[in-house]
Amino acid sequence: RGDFDYVRAKQGGLNVPFMSIYIPANLEQTPGASYQLAHQLIDSMEALAWRAPDKFAMAYSVDDVRKHQEQGLISLALGMENGSPIEGDLANLQTFYDRGIRYITLAHSESNHIADSSYDIRRQWNGLSPFGKELVKEMNRLGVMIDISHVSDDAFWQAVETSAGPVIASHSSLRAFTPGFERNMSDEMIKKLAETGGVIMINFGSSFVTQQANRYGDIIRKQIAAINEQYGKGSEEAEQRIAAVRAKNPFPFASLEQVLDHIDYVKNLVGIDYIGIGSDYDGVGDSLPVGLKDVASYPNLVQGLLDRGYSEADIKKILNENLIRVWREV
Repeated sequence: RGDFDYVRAKQGGLNVPFMSIYIPANLEQTPGASYQLAHQLIDSMEALAWRAPDKFAMAYSVDDVRKHQEQGLISLALGMENGSPIEGDLANLQTFYDRGIRYITLAHSESNHIADSSYDIRRQWNGLSPFGKELVKEMNRLGVMIDISHVSDDAFWQAVETSAGPVIASHSSLRAFTPGFERNMSDEMIKKLAETGGVIMINFGSSFVTQQANRYGDIIRKQIAAINEQYGKGSEEAEQRIAAVRAKNPFPFASLEQVLDHIDYVKNLVGIDYIGIGSDYDGVGDSLPVGLKDVASYPNLVQGLLDRGYSEADIKKILNENLIRVWREV
C-alpha cells in the first residue's frame, strides 16, 4: 500500500528517505497528545529497522548515512512534521533530538504555540511566537534543521532572520506556478533562502505544481454545494448529479515535466545549489503526478533532468548533496 516500501525504494534508488513524524494540528488542543503520538511514531520507525536489520537502519547523522550506503542498507532519517510535540518546553526538543529528530516543520495546517500556519487565517503571532524564536535558537544549538514548509510568510522571514544557520523548505513548490497559494514559496522567499544557504525541496503533489490542480478542489466543492442546496443533500438526484460532475471533471494530475519546470525555475532564479527533492510521498494522497506515482519512479525524474541538459554533477546536488551540505552545517 501507499507510495513507499522496501522493494520500490530499491527499484527507485531511494536509500535515504526522511520519514515524517507527522502530528495532526488538532492534537495541540489536548495536552500530551502530540508528545505521545510523536514517540509512538518514532517507536514504529525503530521497530521497522529492528525487524529488518538487513534492509533498514536508523540514521542520526550524515556519517551514518554514508556507512549505511556502504552496507547496502536504506537509512531511515526522521523529520517531525509539526512542532506541537515540543509543548512549550525546550527540554522536549532535547528528548526528540536524542531520539533522532533531525528537522522540525515548525507548524502544520493550523497555527500552533510556535508559529503561524500558511493555511490558518488566524495569525495569532504574526509570524513566530516568542517561544518559537527561542526554539529556533535552541534548534541551532543542538543541530536540528529548521523547516519552514507550511508556515506563514511572516513566520518564514522571522525564522530565517532568527536562525544562525541555513533553513530548509522540506516539501514546498513555487508560488510562481500557483499564484495566491501561500503554502508554496514566492521568488523573494527563495532568494532569501538561497542567500542564507538553505534548500527548497520541491513537492510533487499536483496541487503544489499546477494552478489547475490547485484550484480543482475549490471549484468542485462549490459545484457540489450548489447541487446539495438545490436537490437536498444525500438525495438520489443530488448523488447522481454529483457523480456526473466528478465524471465530467476528473482530477487534473500534474506531469513529470511540470515538476521539472519547478526545478528549472529555481535553478534559473538562484542556481543549482539550493534545490532538493521534497516528494511528499504518502503525504499528498492520490494527487501525485503522472510519471512520479511512487518511490520506484525516481529514475523518471533523473532521466527528465538529463533530457533537459542537467549534468550528472548538477543532478547529484539536487538528489542529495545540497541537503547533505545543510545537514552537515546545521
